[in-house]
Amino acid sequence: MPFAGLGLHVVIAILCAIHAIRTRQQMYWLFILFAFPLLGSLVYFFAVYMPNSRLERGAMKAVSAAVKAIDPTREVREARVAFADAPTAQNQMRLAAALLEVGEAAEAAQQYQSCLQGPFASDPDIRIGAARSFVECQRYADALRYLEPLRAERPEFRAESVSLLLARSYAGTSRGSEARAEFESAIAKFGTYESRAEYAIWAYAMGDTGTAERLAAELEKISSRWNSLTRELNEPVTRRLAAARALASKRT
Repeated sequence: MPFAGLGLHVVIAILCAIHAIRTRQQMYWLFILFAFPLLGSLVYFFAVYMPNSRLERGAMKAVSAAVKAIDPTREVREARVAFADAPTAQNQMRLAAALLEVGEAAEAAQQYQSCLQGPFASDPDIRIGAARSFVECQRYADALRYLEPLRAERPEFRAESVSLLLARSYAGTSRGSEARAEFESAIAKFGTYESRAEYAIWAYAMGDTGTAERLAAELEKISSRWNSLTRELNEPVTRRLAAARALASKRT
């Protein structure tokens, strides 16, 4: 084995360093990882790796869904108060994210744009939040202004989310061939329910019933194995899929 003879903590530090290089993290992480292999690896895992992992995002979605079910507008109210009391960039980001989650995409887009005017202009979380807001507002050209540079600069950052937002934005700007290629690429790379559902929604809208129905059959097979929590987490895209399918059936 190439790592034979090295301590486990050094091996872990090397793996973290490889991840840092591939995801284009700041170079000071390499110093931290090799100067303090054990502690540095722990810090890197919780500060960098976990926030971008599917496991962490899934857990956060579950918690968010539970809170929203109890009090859907609580986070928006609290975020508005926090931003009014202390109009910092962090509080504005929180408000923008809360607005987006309750469907106030137009106001969320305004808040995200304000965040991007200052020192956080290159922050990938803010950029993808702005792009999501613009997609939900159907301002697809504006979304592309953030998505295309984000992918070029940070190709590993939330790759599936960026891919699906790009596909929807290409579709919204009449770039159908690019949208189809992006959807197919997302399914090949990630194979998730969401990637298939978004492709099916677009296919129904384009009148490509064959592709849409093939995907719908795959989606039904996937959803048949869900528990109640998974069903709830996927409810927004499932609802949009049902609406797209119903609209397509009316046209035929």
